[in-house]
Amino acid sequence: MRDRVEGIDADVLLDWYRETARDLPWRRAEVTAWQILMSEIMLQQTPVVRVEPIWREWVARWPVPSAMAASTQAEVLRAWGKLGYPRRALRLHECARVLAEEYGDEVPADVDVLLGLPGIGAYTARAVACFAYGQRVPVVDTNVRRVVARAVHGKAEAGNPAARDLAETEALLPQRIDRAATFSAALMELGAVICTARTPGCDRCPLPRCAWVSAGKPVTEIVRRTQKYEGTDRQARGRLLDVLRAATGPVERIRLDIAWTRDPGQRDRALDSLLVDGLIEQTPDGLFALAGEGQ
Repeated sequence: MRDRVEGIDADVLLDWYRETARDLPWRRAEVTAWQILMSEIMLQQTPVVRVEPIWREWVARWPVPSAMAASTQAEVLRAWGKLGYPRRALRLHECARVLAEEYGDEVPADVDVLLGLPGIGAYTARAVACFAYGQRVPVVDTNVRRVVARAVHGKAEAGNPAARDLAETEALLPQRIDRAATFSAALMELGAVICTARTPGCDRCPLPRCAWVSAGKPVTEIVRRTQKYEGTDRQARGRLLDVLRAATGPVERIRLDIAWTRDPGQRDRALDSLLVDGLIEQTPDGLFALAGEGQ
């Protein structure tokens, strides 16, 4: 009996995935739940090509949570490099500590338990349960939402995330647990490599039916805002962090001032936000250092 729900032919999608899926290292059978968790945290808002080399280094350096927990916050921040959004690194470090101390160095399989861990949100909890433990749970990211919007609802874009996203995606999952987990990966892969946001490759799509294509590919009414990076507070924060990552200890304020000269007010905001976020700290004598290095 074939699995077909609301325009998504699971058999076709699964066959396509088995034949064409990218050989990403965190998809291999020997990868642990902890290593999958690391990949999921890294992949948030960051392309695969940037994540893969860093992830490989982390797997070799911190193969289990207790190994990371034994490292300092500064060591983890340095290893994070330029992946962006470095608060993710601090949350993962705290999560590693909890896993080492309270869960016997193992990542839990239960979604509700995962949600109670530091830095683990709804998507990450379900992604770990699905991809690490093969559970039949909906895993909804931007790519999945876009595929469902087009193939099922005939819309070019998914719009803002909504509570119904999980229920709609769960309804698409095959009933067999082993097929459901692979289907989730396949749905995500389809959105990442073919059903992309700007230039969907409809001529290469394996799905025999897509409501959006059938409707003549109506143009979205959603106005997409391009996020710039050059000259932003994010870039200023990154420059200041670069100075501290390259340093062997606390540095004087002048070193940070030189790193961002285009707008002193913006530099001050960036510095304050890094302190508030706990990514850096100030020593009693007024120097600045990565978190954990200012003692």
